[in-house]
Amino acid sequence: MENKKFYITTPIYYPSDNFHIGHCYTTIIADSIARFKRLSGYDTFFLTGTDEHGQKIEKKAKECGVTPKEYVDKIVDNAKDLWASLNISYDKFIRTTDKEHEEVVQKIFKKLYDQGDIYKGEYKGLYCTPCESFWTETQLDENGNCPDCHREVHEVKEEAYFFKLSKYQAWLEEFLDSHPDFIEPTSRKNEMINNFIKPGLSDLCVSRTSFKWGVPVSFDEKHVVYVWIDALSNYISALGYLTDDDTLFKKYWPADLQIVGKDIIRFHGIYWPIFLMALDLPIPKTIVVHNWITMKDGKMSKSKGNVIYPEQLIKRYGLDATKYFLLREMPIATDGLFTPENFVQRYNFDLCNDLSNLLNRTVSMINKYYEGNVPEYNGTQNDVDDEFEKAGENVISEFEEKMNEYEISNALQTIWSYIARTNKYIDETAPWSLAKVVEGESEDEKEVKQEKLKSAMYHLVASLKEIAILIRPFLNETSNEILRQLGI
Repeated sequence: MENKKFYITTPIYYPSDNFHIGHCYTTIIADSIARFKRLSGYDTFFLTGTDEHGQKIEKKAKECGVTPKEYVDKIVDNAKDLWASLNISYDKFIRTTDKEHEEVVQKIFKKLYDQGDIYKGEYKGLYCTPCESFWTETQLDENGNCPDCHREVHEVKEEAYFFKLSKYQAWLEEFLDSHPDFIEPTSRKNEMINNFIKPGLSDLCVSRTSFKWGVPVSFDEKHVVYVWIDALSNYISALGYLTDDDTLFKKYWPADLQIVGKDIIRFHGIYWPIFLMALDLPIPKTIVVHNWITMKDGKMSKSKGNVIYPEQLIKRYGLDATKYFLLREMPIATDGLFTPENFVQRYNFDLCNDLSNLLNRTVSMINKYYEGNVPEYNGTQNDVDDEFEKAGENVISEFEEKMNEYEISNALQTIWSYIARTNKYIDETAPWSLAKVVEGESEDEKEVKQEKLKSAMYHLVASLKEIAILIRPFLNETSNEILRQLGI
């Protein structure tokens, strides 16, 4: 039997400040898929981490009067605490300041240089420090600012090493054409092709001399390796690529799924596969690109004062409610709107009215009619039992299909349709009527009613057990509580 492995990654986050629900959204998506794959029998490896080098960190640390490492250490500690509070089940947390990672980055840079893919030149261009991106005049927005963050750019001129990105343009175009599932959704792939690939790929600046906070180029220490090779290499350095122990690399690479936000698809959809091609390594199977969480006044940003931190939501509503809202309300393919009103509505209607009510009604009836013990079921059915059992089978099949397509919001919608169907089943079978002794009934009629009541209770418990398992990748605490109350 083929060993089923699944390697999933988040982007590595830039620790210039504490993380908000945008960072959490990406990580919660990855965590849910990793948990689903483990439940499905896959040997799963889940990677997350932080991208800690660069001019912006160096500048912020100087403003705070600390070293860059001291600055990022504090934020990384906060990030790990946050992932713990969110119960994120990662297998490894990589930092680009890890000694092992830095050594792998140096080896990759040297390998690409030795084979002629990297050369030394001079860079003159317009640089955005917050985005760590170079731009040409034609790429700037209508105000002459960075097209990504719309802040001011500065002219930079310095000696630099370049990667021959243009050399691989034809290969990348053919690869994207022959691998239609490489980037999901397709709309993101088409945007990337039209906006960045078709106009022609320029060679990529991959070293800097204007700051020191980075991995030194091993053979030219005036230079530090620029963000692209440093950050993107984390996905293979974390597995021990080019180290004495590459067991994990041999076992898990290529990645089965890499999850990124729409603002970094260019790096993962263009630079990353080209770097891997140059290294003669397999390309990841799928990159899923999710959209942003937006507020009523647009994208979350500190300057607008509209940033939401997950700790606030967890403290007030609980962990599972916070996870549920983010996953259910924010479809991956489109921007999701966060409002306090929507959050409370989801909490009240989906979690309290639908799921909690179903559990409480079922447990109360079993306590009332059978002193807390699930009755034995002999096969006598209510009129709707066959259809109800079929609905459960269909839901499980549809749920697995949606999860394997990484449509998490739709997968949750499928579960909640089953919760609604199970609540309806209570009304259809009317256990309170089956339990009621009616004057003049024969013993046979009483027995049939008792057996139908047993069937109703059995089917409700079986349904809740299925629901508890289905929600387990997303709402682990709630799943445990349902199973506990059912005595499972």
